[in-house]
Amino acid sequence: MTTTHPAAPTPWIGAVWSGAVWSGALWSRTPWSGAALTRPGQSVAPRRGSVAGPETGRPRLSTAPGFGWVVVVGGLAFLLGRPGLHGMTLGVPLLVAGYLSLGGAALVVGERHAAGPAGAPLGRGVTLGIGVAAVLAAGVVAGPFPDRRVGVAAGAITVAAGVAEEALFRRVLYDRLLRFGVVAAVGGTAVVFALVHLPAYGVAAMPVDLGAALLLSWQRYASGRWTVPAVTHAVANLLAVT
Repeated sequence: MTTTHPAAPTPWIGAVWSGAVWSGALWSRTPWSGAALTRPGQSVAPRRGSVAGPETGRPRLSTAPGFGWVVVVGGLAFLLGRPGLHGMTLGVPLLVAGYLSLGGAALVVGERHAAGPAGAPLGRGVTLGIGVAAVLAAGVVAGPFPDRRVGVAAGAITVAAGVAEEALFRRVLYDRLLRFGVVAAVGGTAVVFALVHLPAYGVAAMPVDLGAALLLSWQRYASGRWTVPAVTHAVANLLAVT
């Protein structure tokens, strides 16, 4: 959720969607990757700094071991410290810089265990439709919103916030937890997401935060793409501030 409005969040979603939408997964498929220099049937060892892709065995862009966890820890520290930016003279610029840095760092990290869209049980269109429908239904159940019209700049910040958070949780952290199984990845990212929002919204919002995070993590699993929950998160953020 964008933190540009220090006022208490709306009952349904303001306590949830605090959260960038473009993907950084890169595959080396050029003739210069080394495959063209081997004999037919001969395997190619991944280059240093890369990992083999699950379908082809070709190296996929990655980063030094442990860098992903550095991004996770740094991103969580930034998100936990966001409430302290309220009322600061440079609070908004620092917030924007933080979201851009978080999103950029999360996209640099290579995915090591994610199966990708090929192994997803549902298509991205169906999964996105379910997520957006759930967001709209939550708004109907919660009742009318107070008038919270904001400018273009604030709307852009809230979209950037949602995408940056999804790049952290549903891309980097999800991928690191996937080595322990889908349940650990879906549940773990949801629990961490909810806990990170405790300083901003309190214990009362924990069930709502956790439910929303489970929806986003399920979208990540069902679609095989982190960009699907990122779009859902961005839509929910816009609905919460407009």
